[in-house]
Amino acid sequence: MENLLSVENLQISFSSATHTVYPVEEISFHIKPGETLGIVGESGCGKSITALSIMRLIKKKNLICRGKILYDGVNLLELSESEMCLIRGNQISMIFQEPMTSLNPLFSIGAQVVESIRLHKKISKKEAREQAIEAFCKVKIPRAEKIMDEYPHTLSGGMQQRVMIAMALVCQPGILIADEPTTALDVTIQAQILELIR
Repeated sequence: MENLLSVENLQISFSSATHTVYPVEEISFHIKPGETLGIVGESGCGKSITALSIMRLIKKKNLICRGKILYDGVNLLELSESEMCLIRGNQISMIFQEPMTSLNPLFSIGAQVVESIRLHKKISKKEAREQAIEAFCKVKIPRAEKIMDEYPHTLSGGMQQRVMIAMALVCQPGILIADEPTTALDVTIQAQILELIR
């Protein structure tokens, strides 16, 4: 079976006037369809930077990426930002560590999920809303239709994380990256979130 994602000799460095820092040095791994891979390491060892680099979400000045990130045979490091936008959230999705900082406080939950769906699918707002509600039901969000019109601050941390999972899964990506998705959640909620991701 062909690899769906191959990270080959990835090196990430940030340069300043005085020195260069290498948060990621020569990491390589391969993932086939249906496989799960865990990256384990101490705080600050480069796990999140690796995940963000796959999504091409590192916006630091003086960033240098070397190596290859191949998704379905295409090197993501060579794509333009507009080409990457078609992949990000559609073919590769990510659940971030902190849902409160990932959800925009100025827009309703529904508006954010609908926008994400319509960015990748040529469907009406009504159809996108129906798909969002269906995704909320899959991750066991109660009162899914009402939650659509609520704002992030009205939801608990566990509910916000479920919204992030629904948003990440709604376009049925080939790869789902989960960056410590249960941080700061209680043990019961952690187990539920891990089961939802599985």
